Formats: sequence, structure tokens, C-alpha cells
Amino acid sequence: MFTGIIQGLGRVAAITPLSGEVELKIEADFDWGQALVLGESIAVSGVCLTVTRAEGRAFTAHVSAETMSRSNLGRHRMGDRVNLERALRLSDRLGGHLVSGHIDGLGVIRGRENRDRSLVFTFGLDKKLVRYLIEKGSVAVDGISLTVNQVFQDSFTVNIIPHTAGLTSLGFKKVGDYVNLETDLIGKYVARLLGRETGSSGIDERFLAEHGFLR
Repeated sequence: MFTGIIQGLGRVAAITPLSGEVELKIEADFDWGQALVLGESIAVSGVCLTVTRAEGRAFTAHVSAETMSRSNLGRHRMGDRVNLERALRLSDRLGGHLVSGHIDGLGVIRGRENRDRSLVFTFGLDKKLVRYLIEKGSVAVDGISLTVNQVFQDSFTVNIIPHTAGLTSLGFKKVGDYVNLETDLIGKYVARLLGRETGSSGIDERFLAEHGFLR
């Protein structure tokens, strides 16, 4: 698990194709503090990857075909900037929100507008993901824990303060770029329990009567 509070930026240092999958070498721009451990999890632009090799600030990770189909990692080129976060420890502060590192789908930047000192981004996304977004709720964009400003039929907006723009890859993003989206974990479970995943009516008057809540 992660928090969506980015530790720092890194660069794609090497890309090795592996029969439909890839191996990425990522070099961090910062010192990790404690040395990276083989097998540990690191969120790379929001995608939970496993460290297979580590050397100083750099590490290597395998990206499966499933992960490539769900995320933008397959679109990265040498030198591209990525957001990095080590896995959450139980003793850590939860400064953002609970982020699993399992990407729900891609979003595309439809708008980037300067507003006072901040940036307002508009992201387009698949309509099936909109059900998990609420105004002032949480969403992870390229692994960054952000607050949703507005939700529309197939898009949503967020406000990026200068601190976030300067320390994450969003400061480099432009209209047309793709981002990884992970919607709120709790919202997905609630939707599943209510039956909205399958299109069923979920909790309604009939359900309540059948289970003894109504007489």
C-alpha cells in the first residue's frame, strides 16, 4: 500500500523489451535514505512494481503485459520523468489516502489552466470509472494523491498547488498526455457491495424487505 505522497522524481534509465512485456530501469533523483531491498514494492507513477535489482539510487523492475495494458508505462521513453514512492509502513503518517498501486485505467489531459499560482487540470477518462469519483473525494493521478474538484460525465478536474507541480511529473505534463488513474479503494468496495458493478439494483426497498429491515 501507498499514500500518494510522492517522495521524489526519477528518470527512465533503460527499457528492455521482453516478448510483449518490458523491464524498466529507474534512477531516482534523490537518495532513498535506507537502501532498496530486493522484492520490495515501489510505486512508479502510481504503478506498484517489484524491485528485481537495486544499485544505489537505481532499481530494475519487470512490467507485465497486464500492467502495460492498464497503465502508461508502456508509453514511456528513455529519460521520461516518473513519480516514485516506497511502500507504506504501518507506523507512517497517512498524509494522502490509501493507494494500492493497482491502476484502474488511463486518463488523458484535456486541459491545463493557470489559476492564480496554481494549475487546474482536466482529465478525461472512461465513463465506467466516473462512478467512483465524487467531488472533494480522493483520486491518485500518476500515483499522486489529489482531491477531486468537479466531476462531469466523462471527465474531472483537480487543483495542483505549486509545491505539487514542482515535485512531481505533473509539472511536465501537457494537454494530450496520458496519466495513470486509481480511483478511491473504499469507493470501489462500496460500489461492489451495492451491486453497481454488475448493473443490479443493489440495496433497494425489496432488498431491505427480504432481509427483515422492512415489515
